[in-house]
Amino acid sequence: MDDLALARALHVLGVVIWIGGVSMATTIALPAVARGELGENRLKAFEAIERRFVWQARAAVIVVGLSGFYMTARLDLWSRFAEAESWWMTAMVGVWSLFALLLFVGEPLVLHRFFPIWASQRPRLAFAVLRLVHQVLLGLSLLTVLVAVAGSHGWRFT
Repeated sequence: MDDLALARALHVLGVVIWIGGVSMATTIALPAVARGELGENRLKAFEAIERRFVWQARAAVIVVGLSGFYMTARLDLWSRFAEAESWWMTAMVGVWSLFALLLFVGEPLVLHRFFPIWASQRPRLAFAVLRLVHQVLLGLSLLTVLVAVAGSHGWRFT
């Protein structure tokens, strides 16, 4: 296997783990937590799931970022970020950047400090907002995956 094939394989594997986990959390875990199906203490149930997945998500986001950067540099694709027909590459970097910021800054510095207080004071609202944020992130992620795969295989959107 050559270096580009390995980079692509790692990139796709990272995306599958990362976005697949977001999908599972958004469509299965968060609704079950919000309904109390995983115990009466919703915050404890959410934290148990989040604590186990966050390291997988962080590792996957790092792999996706490094492999994406490597392929862009190795193939000298920097000019594509200035081309209108390759806007999907900018979308990939945008979604990646958003998740990197959330996973490495927002989650440890904001979510862990303020969400427990909010969830204890207004649990229905807190979990509804958490679920909505996850739904928006999942929608953006899936749309980006769709257009990136189509764009990388020659489909032109302009």
